[in-house]
Amino acid sequence: MPASSKRILESPPLGIPVAENLDLVILAPRVIIPGEGEVARSIGVRAGRIAAIEPLDAVLRARDVWDLESDVVLMPGLVDSHVHVNEPGHTDWEGFTTATRAACAGGITTIVDMPLNSLPVTTDVGALNLKRQSAAGQCYVDVGFLGGVVSDKLSNLVPLREAGVLGFKCFLADSGLAEFPPVSFATMQQALRSLADCDLPLFVHAENDSASVGRPTLHSKKYAAYLNSRPRGYENLAVAQVIEAARVTGARAHICHLSSSDALAMITSAKRDGVLVSVETCPHYLYLSAEKIPDEATYFKCCPPIRETENRELLWGGLRSGTIDLVVSDHSPSTPELKARGDGDFGSAWGGIASLQITLPLVWTQARARGFSLAHVAKWMSERPARLVGLPTKGKIELGRDADFCVFAPDEPLVVEATSLHHKNPVTPYEGCKLRGVVRSTILRGQLADGKVARGELLSRSK
Repeated sequence: MPASSKRILESPPLGIPVAENLDLVILAPRVIIPGEGEVARSIGVRAGRIAAIEPLDAVLRARDVWDLESDVVLMPGLVDSHVHVNEPGHTDWEGFTTATRAACAGGITTIVDMPLNSLPVTTDVGALNLKRQSAAGQCYVDVGFLGGVVSDKLSNLVPLREAGVLGFKCFLADSGLAEFPPVSFATMQQALRSLADCDLPLFVHAENDSASVGRPTLHSKKYAAYLNSRPRGYENLAVAQVIEAARVTGARAHICHLSSSDALAMITSAKRDGVLVSVETCPHYLYLSAEKIPDEATYFKCCPPIRETENRELLWGGLRSGTIDLVVSDHSPSTPELKARGDGDFGSAWGGIASLQITLPLVWTQARARGFSLAHVAKWMSERPARLVGLPTKGKIELGRDADFCVFAPDEPLVVEATSLHHKNPVTPYEGCKLRGVVRSTILRGQLADGKVARGELLSRSK
């Protein structure tokens, strides 16, 4: 329990606010409140929702009271809107049990599962139902789902909308999976047009392979060769296509895992013009840099690739300016054998980084060094992802919202050890990294989420 005591509070003095019949009160000397930043408050919970937000010295009647120490901050539970769980079909890579256990260990109370890397891919209602059946009863945090967009199944978009997906996902480049092929610009535009009336976002993997025609297949153990094989131009071209498709259709487009800082100027311009485009980036682009990646270290491989230090700093500038809206993990695990396939050959190894459990300390370590606060981090990693996928009860510590919290010790040191992670496979490029910030506890709808009782719910979009 994230508290130093547990008791019943009653018989309040005159003139002090009272909320009746609360299940839980959290006395938080430091809590992130929207519009106020880090303040001291008493938070009351009833039936899994936030029912009271009062001054710290208010007396609130409740069955349980948790006193938080002054070295921790009560943050809204994180919402990670980009996670590859891989179940069913690839549970040797990851699965709902391990992914959601890692999430709750990392202060994440809601994840959104991507439609690919599972078998079948989620491009029809039958596959969505199968995924929900697989997830049922084994989730330690709440889980929502995206539908997939491929060119020969556009007729499935409306049924998937009606089945409650939180958005859709497509690729403009090879996904690495034959069953989830990339779409053309015209098909992406057609998909956006069909979504324009329902306010669902289309997530786009924004790299464009067309510029690679004539390039030889990469077989190299040098990271520099891999980086050169996926230049910024691939991303910049695709981002421009996404912007123009969103402009002409009036639909909501979301650019996934931005790594190219070159694209920031055109995104800024598009937002100024009122184009409905949002942008995410990921911890690996904000923490790591190409210059420090050793040759043969294929556990650093991801798509788009990790770029240079200068590029990384410009991405932080994009967060500061608001051009980049949010930060998500793009948790994309695989087996150690797939990551090392080809004995250090970047062309053969699987591309994807698993970081779900340590996303918050990774981002916070770098954010604090640049003068950002935990209030900024809460916007990037809770409020805005929840808004993106239409979850109005998530993402903020606010009256009426779900009582989802992360109890975070921002100054406590953390050394990453792969064997201590709850991910299915102990593969991480962050082994040995010295971070700041430890998640002490995670609270889901007013109850401790400790990876022992599967209380997570399967979320659908409100109709």
